[in-house]
Amino acid sequence: MPSVALHDGGPDPQDLTGKRGLVIGIANDQSIAYGCARAMRQAGAELAVTYLNDKAQPHVRPLAEQLGCSLVLPCDVREPGQLEETFASVAKAWGRLDFVLHSIAYAPREDLHGRLTDTSAAGFATAMDVSCHSFLRMARLAEPLMSEGGTLLTVTFYGSSRVVEHYNLMGPVKAALESSVRYLAAELGPHDIRVHAISPGPIRTRAASGIDRFDELMAREAAVAPQRHLADIADVGALARFLVSDAARRITGTVIPVDGGRHVLG
Repeated sequence: MPSVALHDGGPDPQDLTGKRGLVIGIANDQSIAYGCARAMRQAGAELAVTYLNDKAQPHVRPLAEQLGCSLVLPCDVREPGQLEETFASVAKAWGRLDFVLHSIAYAPREDLHGRLTDTSAAGFATAMDVSCHSFLRMARLAEPLMSEGGTLLTVTFYGSSRVVEHYNLMGPVKAALESSVRYLAAELGPHDIRVHAISPGPIRTRAASGIDRFDELMAREAAVAPQRHLADIADVGALARFLVSDAARRITGTVIPVDGGRHVLG
């Protein structure tokens, strides 16, 4: 059989040199957002990153410096105007954006640990605002900065589509986030803006620590995953790098699992 060339010597479509992206959600070096930022930076992207507040800044700024980030900005989506200020700073410094990563979620502890049936209206609204509606706000703010196209990424979990013990309130919230990905992809596709949700299995992050009995969930899920391993932040970062690259230019509106195959099981 004739040999097939695996590389034509042209540019690497996953090279991110020249691309600029905003990463929202780094809390520490175990964050999914950090794994993604690291992979994107290693591929050549220029990054702006955010920190939640003054308490979080000492944990985030050293990581941003390691990544050579030119912009390190405060951003708490619960604070009126702060998300808008973040995008205004990016617009002033760069004038454009190629990708945005939304990797934030929150629910009040008493609502997260209680039955969904007993969820308070205020708790449900807060969880939906921070974990889902903030992604819609980011899409609106990013759109004018993506005049030549771009990519919006968010992070979800398979508790959106089936019941996962102790995930509770966040199941419906993540379901809404995934539906938003599909609708945004349809609305923004004509402007060459692609939208995706990455769906890792359980990963030991600061945010996950708020889920009741999370260690038990980790052990149980790893034991049954077809690969007998769960993903780590480097695995998620590799997928994020691909999705924001030109190699994925004709892919949009997806929820992509990276979980050792756990999602295929009932």
